[in-house]
Amino acid sequence: MSMFGHDPWWLVLAKALGVFAFLLVTVLVAILVERKVLGRMQMRFGPNRVGPFGMLQSLVDGVKLALKEGLVPAGVDRPIYLLAPIIAVIPAFMAFAVIPMGGGVSVLGHRTPLQLTDMPVAVLYILAVTSIGVYGIVLAGWASGSTYPLLGGLRSSAQVVSYEIAMALSFAAVFLYAGTMSTSGIVAAQEGTWYVFLLLPSFLVYVTAMVGETNRAPFDLPEAEGELVGGFHTEYSSLKFAMFMLAEYVNMTTVSALATTIFLGGWHAPWPINMWDGTNTGWWPLIWFTAKVWTFLFAFIWLRATLPRLRYDQFMALGWKLLIPVSLAWIMTVATLRSLDVTGVIPGILTGLALLVAVLILLRLSRARGEPEPETAVRPFDPMVGGFPIPPLPGQARDVDAADNLIKPIRNGHPIRIDAVLTRGSSHDA
Repeated sequence: MSMFGHDPWWLVLAKALGVFAFLLVTVLVAILVERKVLGRMQMRFGPNRVGPFGMLQSLVDGVKLALKEGLVPAGVDRPIYLLAPIIAVIPAFMAFAVIPMGGGVSVLGHRTPLQLTDMPVAVLYILAVTSIGVYGIVLAGWASGSTYPLLGGLRSSAQVVSYEIAMALSFAAVFLYAGTMSTSGIVAAQEGTWYVFLLLPSFLVYVTAMVGETNRAPFDLPEAEGELVGGFHTEYSSLKFAMFMLAEYVNMTTVSALATTIFLGGWHAPWPINMWDGTNTGWWPLIWFTAKVWTFLFAFIWLRATLPRLRYDQFMALGWKLLIPVSLAWIMTVATLRSLDVTGVIPGILTGLALLVAVLILLRLSRARGEPEPETAVRPFDPMVGGFPIPPLPGQARDVDAADNLIKPIRNGHPIRIDAVLTRGSSHDA
């Protein structure tokens, strides 16, 4: 923390522009890589026309969106409609301000860290800023003046509330081990052992929550095409639509960088590269940091190509019935281990595995307990209700007495009075 607050204004401005350029370039490359990787996973080529090997496709798509006509539908709340994309995209950039991308470097004679700023509650700052981004989605759906965008915005609000709770709880175990909420302090505490090994359940909860937080498949329910046409951005076009897409990919980069910082040692070199001297000094840490971020971005792409979209009730049940209880149980376990002064990788791994096994057993038992028992009583069924024969529904049996009373006159050669049947049917209906 002592390294921050001493940079001249031009160096602060240069680092802010550097972070902005890093995020923009990452978004352009991520869109291209996603389309390429999805194409290969689905046995096709992907973009291969614009530029060498299709490398300029993302840039051309951005120019195309900028040159399209910006339509504003009739009936929208115009100020909020125009403000919603800005509210969605600005917090995505702001959250990256406290992400450490490297150690101290020398820039024109000034020693400065590869981090824009830091604060004692930096992780809480990230949670607060990223939670503001959902207002852009909710307001976009509400201001569009249409039913399906409104439903997409409401889904997003419920989704963020559910999964930000689990995400915040997964950080509590990290705070107990690191003893700080500062991002640079958490990275420094992982110089020996990364927290992904010590706090494996927290890592798994966070990875699941970050996919739901960014509205990515299989949790892309606010913009589910099959159910909501296009989601909260149905009525948007041109640059306004592009800003929503920019916010989505910047959020992907931000949560990936946060996972790298909290659980994968931040900018520290992985083993066995860290065995060589100088791997964590100078500009080398920026390479290790970028490689770890791209590992998570590839996982986002892989999930989209592999898993089908969940139903909304399944998605909410996953957050409230599994992730949050597991996080609470794991926090109590970590607090107990810390109070007993039990440290090391092996106890952490064994405790995490024991907790995961216990959760799986409980889920298995609850699922078996929730299975409906076979019905013993069979409901009677009259096939002539309403005046004409109908087949029985599941769980119903034919009312033998009622059917015999209708068929018996036919067997005896007597005709059936239709008005009697209709009267019988109407009385059953009543």
